[in-house]
Amino acid sequence: MRSGVSADLVPVILKALTYEEKRGACSVGANVRDAACYVCWAFARAYEPQELRPFVAAISSALVVTAVFDRDVNCRRAASAAFQENVGRQGAFPHGIDVLTAADYFAVGNRANCFLVVSMFIAGFPEYTQPMIEHLVAMKINHWDGVIRELSAKALRNLAQRAPEHSARDVLPRLLSLTQSPDLHTRHGAVLACAEVARSLCALAEQQGRPTSDFLDEKVVQGLKQIHQQLYDRQLYRGLGGELMRRAVCILIENLSLSKMPFRGDAVVGAWQQLVDDTLRSLPLVSSPSRQQIKDAAVSALAALCDAYYTREPGEADPAVQEELISRYLAQLQSPEEMTRCGFALALGALPRFFLKGQLQRVLDGLRAVTRISPEDAGFAESRRDALKAITRICQTVGVRAEGAPDEVVCRENVPQIYCTMLDCLSDYTTDSRGDVGAWVREAAVTGLRDLTLLLGRGEPELIEAPVCERVMCCLAQQASEKIDRFRAHAARVFLALLHFDGPAIPHVPHRQELERLFPRSTVASVNWAAPSQAFPRVAQLLGLPAYRYHVLLGLAVSVGGLTESTVRYSTQGLLEYMERVRGDPRALEDVAGALLRVFEDNLLNDRVSVPLLRTLDQMLAHGCFDVFAAEEDHPFCVKLLALCKEETRKSKDVQKLRASVAVFCGLAQFPGDVRRRVLLQLCLLLCHPFPVIRKSTASQVYEMVLTYEVVAADVLDEVMAVLSDTAWDAELPVVRAQRNRLCDLLGVPRPQLVSKVTVLPLATLSRGGCSSRKGPEPSAQNCPPCSPSQLLPVTGP
Repeated sequence: MRSGVSADLVPVILKALTYEEKRGACSVGANVRDAACYVCWAFARAYEPQELRPFVAAISSALVVTAVFDRDVNCRRAASAAFQENVGRQGAFPHGIDVLTAADYFAVGNRANCFLVVSMFIAGFPEYTQPMIEHLVAMKINHWDGVIRELSAKALRNLAQRAPEHSARDVLPRLLSLTQSPDLHTRHGAVLACAEVARSLCALAEQQGRPTSDFLDEKVVQGLKQIHQQLYDRQLYRGLGGELMRRAVCILIENLSLSKMPFRGDAVVGAWQQLVDDTLRSLPLVSSPSRQQIKDAAVSALAALCDAYYTREPGEADPAVQEELISRYLAQLQSPEEMTRCGFALALGALPRFFLKGQLQRVLDGLRAVTRISPEDAGFAESRRDALKAITRICQTVGVRAEGAPDEVVCRENVPQIYCTMLDCLSDYTTDSRGDVGAWVREAAVTGLRDLTLLLGRGEPELIEAPVCERVMCCLAQQASEKIDRFRAHAARVFLALLHFDGPAIPHVPHRQELERLFPRSTVASVNWAAPSQAFPRVAQLLGLPAYRYHVLLGLAVSVGGLTESTVRYSTQGLLEYMERVRGDPRALEDVAGALLRVFEDNLLNDRVSVPLLRTLDQMLAHGCFDVFAAEEDHPFCVKLLALCKEETRKSKDVQKLRASVAVFCGLAQFPGDVRRRVLLQLCLLLCHPFPVIRKSTASQVYEMVLTYEVVAADVLDEVMAVLSDTAWDAELPVVRAQRNRLCDLLGVPRPQLVSKVTVLPLATLSRGGCSSRKGPEPSAQNCPPCSPSQLLPVTGP
């Protein structure tokens, strides 16, 4: 005969559903919780409903808590399955179908959704509200995983709306007592929970039109006020736990300020301000994984603090506090520490509108100075990025008024300066050991251009001047044709957002009708601009629009000559397809050729552009994009390109650049006239380059050139090919030079002549065999004084 459910068994199973024990950097217990869920699932099959009825409330609440708040997805799904089995077989679980619908197998798969959405729905049933709150307070705000502690605090904020009296009377006092716990995790979670619950109760009181004191008595308010000072007195902002506590208290400051706690004029406000300032100054000492979160928390706390406690009258800042704080923050923008600049730049960007009134131009000037690259801080890309973010946020905060004062709003007087700052930052290509860190700055500049242009477009479109709009669209087109997928996609989306904006339309967009035909609103929405196969064929179409040609060629040159296989493949394909379409249009071909030369000339000796541009030119010459120029001897394009290539490679020791230039020289050999003779002479010079790898590479490419183009007379072709293939070009230079000279004779170009070396010797050494500053033929390095310029004489030597 089967016995009923043991009264001693159920408490053990319920305890196992929440069992967790920390071991080192992780915890054990997930397998125990999963097994406990299986036992609860088996209960539904093993016992009759009347046998389980005394334990239904406890089991259902425990399963709900595990299904919603467990850290591991397997345990959440196991609890959901056990709950489902009990609902189906027992039928006595409170609101079983409703709960099961909200917390099914798929809904509990996302942890944040469980903590913040599903829990809020289930807490609407009174049977589950208090057990869920108690579990969070007892088991989750002290959890070893920081993410769980943060989610638990946010869940308590939501659940406080369902049980405000219980949260105010029981939960908040318990949390306040835990803020002084010696355990770091408990202390951190308690501070976060206090911040969230207090904010939730104050918002509920405001919503219901009740005084805050109905939920927060004087003792609780004083307890909240004393949290910071108690932590400071115990020096808990220092050491390994200091990072966690600083961020938690910044979140507390933000929430209490947003709740308009009655602390105006209190010393605690100054203490909070000191903590925010010290946190921003200490960012260089914070570990990299936590730095962004702490920075964001401090900046948000400052914005709320200023809005709540630094007003003298509604909408008007206290002048003394305003002047002192802004002066202090602007001074920190010149800090030698990059992270300090980042923190204070973002802090200035977060100031409320009334706090910037009368100080706007001064703040913008300080932030603009941070965005400029100087030799001392060239590597400070993150500070430049955050300064741009701050400028963008300030513009949105103060708003726009065409005839307004530049110290108060974005207006006719300061718009050009803001645009100039953002556009200049699009040329930031700083690189360091992390790679192209300038891309962060360019991304922030692209976002800023979008937000500023749309802000002006909605309010004062007449402030968008035609030259500025053209430069904005062209620079965005360039960024949309470059090689980094994420930034290319962002620039393309911004470009299309400005093009298709109709509230009202952005004025002075160059070639608007052609752009709308090339990028119709109905089709571009589905394009994945991060995929090279979809982006480059569309971007290459902009080459047909004169205003965009130069900038798109500049971006495509970097992509075509890059290293990533997919980027090179599809950008080359897009460029060559366009060149094929204009092959029969001499005027369009001349325009493209002229733009290429301007790109080369403007970026001469700029290896970021010149090296990939040489590879791009090699591809275009190899595919016959400029064959039509071969009908004219010494075409200006070929002559100018040869001169630029020679200037780019003069005295260069960059192997990649030299190899790419050899390929371009070989491609230029197809054009007749004096340019061919000069190209062959240049190649012969490279056959005796000091680097053996360059000599071998040149010989190999010249061999292919001779086979491809008719540049050698038929009667000497075999001999030329024999010299190129049989010579050991990595041998000693005298041996190689003899073969090179023979090749010059066969190609009909003059042999290169050795340049005499110039040695500077003291005049007296030449005349007497010694130094004029002392007697004797062998001056000593220790006691021989330096010779004067009148004693020096150039002497030629081999």
